[in-house]
Amino acid sequence: MLLIHCPWCGPRAEIEFSYAGPAQLRRDGALEDLLYLRDNPKGRHEERWRHAHGCGQFFATARDTVSDFFLPPPVAKP
Repeated sequence: MLLIHCPWCGPRAEIEFSYAGPAQLRRDGALEDLLYLRDNPKGRHEERWRHAHGCGQFFATARDTVSDFFLPPPVAKP
């Protein structure tokens, strides 16, 4: 089971979330490019997720596509 850290609700099971696409999706090309010709990076990848079965908020997070683990959120420095 994967744990995704929701900024509002804290860590929750992956089943509560829905994938919303890459975080830096460029929408300036043709529709075909947007739908079918996307990069498939290996390693750290920024993504958007929605806490569908919780607060309903969208947020950006980083995931390692090799290990399929979500990277911890950055810690605020005082």
